[in-house]
Amino acid sequence: MAGYALIELDAVMAVARRKSFRAAALELGISTTALSNSIAKFERQLGVRLFNRTTRSVSLTDAGRNFVEQAGPALLDIHGAMNGVRSQQETPSGTLRINAFPTAAREILSPLILEYLRRYPQVHIDLVTEGRLVDVVADGFDLGVRSADLVPSDMIAVTLGQARAYTVVGSSSYFEKYGKPVAPPDLLNHACIRIRLPNGGLYRWHFEKDGEAVQIDVKGPITLDEASLSRTAVIEGVGIGFFMESDVREDIEAGRLVRVLEDWMRPVAPLCLYYPGRKNPSAAFKAFIDLAREVTASINRT
Repeated sequence: MAGYALIELDAVMAVARRKSFRAAALELGISTTALSNSIAKFERQLGVRLFNRTTRSVSLTDAGRNFVEQAGPALLDIHGAMNGVRSQQETPSGTLRINAFPTAAREILSPLILEYLRRYPQVHIDLVTEGRLVDVVADGFDLGVRSADLVPSDMIAVTLGQARAYTVVGSSSYFEKYGKPVAPPDLLNHACIRIRLPNGGLYRWHFEKDGEAVQIDVKGPITLDEASLSRTAVIEGVGIGFFMESDVREDIEAGRLVRVLEDWMRPVAPLCLYYPGRKNPSAAFKAFIDLAREVTASINRT
């Protein structure tokens, strides 16, 4: 029905339903003259008369009856779809797709994502974690989560929390047996859990103290590409591990793991939630951004 306005279709259905131009005009909130002109224009475009009109009555022609029977259900579906979209502008619902580094996802899962789902149960979160940098727009994501220094310059960014830190840890049993490193080069004499990057390369452990930066290509019995696996290996005493502090904080507090080289750990940029500028964002999207700002404000106050 290209070239035909929705108001003209609604006008035809209203007149057919009410069997009166005056009653249909009242239903649509327009004047009888405007309604009559809209119907006349539509009939001219179709090249067929839809209504028989007299001064006392209105009835459908055969063509009009066929049109209403065929177009009526489709028009209801169109209005249903439009109302569904409008409702998403008022009540958070639908699906939000988020892309994040695995470590970032673990940091925001409980304070942000799970809290959001508790508040807005009509929303579904589709969280995809991967180590590579992706184009969130091209890959169909609503939002991305990365370190602030990795957020594309053309994106809008919301800082999540404060600066973060790496930590080097080992089990008490390991350190009792092999001793603790006191400087980064000492790691070359220890078993370490090697880290494979998403691009296939091996991660060199980074350290910094008093302006001196050091990178250590550690050695060890196993190479892993997932922090949760490395954590298990370190707790089991296989070797020393290098982690985002948030990934092993509970283990440190519980005494399962022990920090070393604390004075060599450099700060890391905070996480950012980022997204492209957009017009008419959904209620679900706006609510997620608002909660992210709320959670960050709460963290900064503590």
